[in-house]
Amino acid sequence: MRRNRQAQPPAPHLSLWPLWRRRFRLRLPILAALCIAAASPSFAATYILTVAGLGGEPDYEQRFAALATDVDKILRGGGATDRVVETLKGPDATRAKMEASLNRIASQAKPQDAFVLMMIGHGTFDGTEYKFNLPGPDISGTELAVLLNRIPAGRQLVVDMTSASGGAVAALKKDNRTIITATRNGNEKNATVFARFFVDALRDTAADTDKNEVVSALEAFNYAEKKTSQFYTEQKRLATEHPQVDDQQHAAAFPLLRYGAAAAVINDPAKKELLAKKDDIEGRIDALKYQKSLLAPDDYRKQITALLVELAKVQEAIDK
Repeated sequence: MRRNRQAQPPAPHLSLWPLWRRRFRLRLPILAALCIAAASPSFAATYILTVAGLGGEPDYEQRFAALATDVDKILRGGGATDRVVETLKGPDATRAKMEASLNRIASQAKPQDAFVLMMIGHGTFDGTEYKFNLPGPDISGTELAVLLNRIPAGRQLVVDMTSASGGAVAALKKDNRTIITATRNGNEKNATVFARFFVDALRDTAADTDKNEVVSALEAFNYAEKKTSQFYTEQKRLATEHPQVDDQQHAAAFPLLRYGAAAAVINDPAKKELLAKKDDIEGRIDALKYQKSLLAPDDYRKQITALLVELAKVQEAIDK
């Protein structure tokens, strides 16, 4: 019986076969990134919980509560209907109430929704476990991860602005969850200034570096990181905090705040679908930019041009 033989590349091109395989392997990360961006669903609502933890001293207590109040006002401003905002501060920022809020969000959020947790205050790290300091019992990174994992929102963002916050990353890390911390590890234990500058990023249009009237999580991080570095330089002090973001690609595609015309659009039911499409295209553009070095220049120009043309058409429809 004659066996079917697997087709091989024609003999004259055998020398090119290893090169083709290498180039295909190089493109796998690109394809994966673009597939992730293209598969991202439109997000119907964003649930945001801000918690200002234990101050320990009147000065810190007041500052933490004030920052949380600012975040609440900013995120509730503009009449946005796409955000569900809740804030816990002072005596209300207990572990029990934080757990209740997260459980409530878990029961209400849907896979197409997004979720943001912002933590302001002090944190501790004993070399193994991170804890967010709250009035009464603290909550550990492991315990917090259990609560967050119950929330079905398809895209999540945790902004931990406490001291030692870098120690929480290992426990909180999860697919589709972007983590921003004020410190790069749990050993940076001094009170942070990053929180102040991150909140500033939400009210300063200078944070919107691409001028699309949307401040992404990455733009807010970059703004706050730069301001934090400048603070220590101007004070002639050794920096005791080094902010970090664990996934720049997803942070860039996470819209944290809209203002101006972008805020008006999100409240228009007829244009929500267009805005979701715009977010999707921008996410694909960001994914392509991060893989630019792996593409041939002509391939990159062709792909980025096509995406920019598509984005322009969607923006034109939104502006009508």
